[in-house]
Amino acid sequence: MRRRPPMQPRQKAKFFCFFFACILIVLAIVGTNHLKSILGSLAVTRVSNMVNQVVTEAVSSAVNSGEIQYTDLISLEKNDSGGVAALVSNMAEFNRLQSSITQDILEGLSEMADIELGIPVGTLSGSAFLAGRGPELTVRTQSTGSCTARFENEFSHAGINQTTHRILLCVDVYMSILLPGFRTGTEISNSFSVAETVIVGEVPGTYTYFDSGNAVEEDAYEYAINNG
Repeated sequence: MRRRPPMQPRQKAKFFCFFFACILIVLAIVGTNHLKSILGSLAVTRVSNMVNQVVTEAVSSAVNSGEIQYTDLISLEKNDSGGVAALVSNMAEFNRLQSSITQDILEGLSEMADIELGIPVGTLSGSAFLAGRGPELTVRTQSTGSCTARFENEFSHAGINQTTHRILLCVDVYMSILLPGFRTGTEISNSFSVAETVIVGEVPGTYTYFDSGNAVEEDAYEYAINNG
């Protein structure tokens, strides 16, 4: 039986270099995947917080300025006995507010297009002991978003022979976040009570609300049922 000749020093060096290179490649792949996960979570959290702040400021500004008034949005129609018979919405005012607030939110989102994220190098190791340690790795991200706003109504019992009518503004923002080597996204939804009143007496039998998201035929059908 022939014995395999021993490896030459040059062959040993090549073997160890190849082995070391393989280890570096594996570590690079693991580190990259871990980096993507951390960057994705950190970017989504940071962007979500900034979007919530932008949306809240836009809605609060509209409410505090007196731009949103219940009497401008809803008119009460009364019957012969003086009771509230119907609520009729002012769709022109609803659409104006919806467009104005959406524009303010989009302007705020455009100002947060570029975001810098700082990640300690120790966090990339995945070790709980090294998390948050070491110099920070700065990564620049870019984000773009779209916004939709809609009004909803809520009726709730407020006491004996009383009903609270509340107008809610629902804002949905979808953000697309571009990170080095990959892309992620998130959707942020918020609901705000922007106007309300207490109706004393029986609940109105009619509420006419032309939702701009419905087809014209559906709105006309609803109006005909309520006023037929």
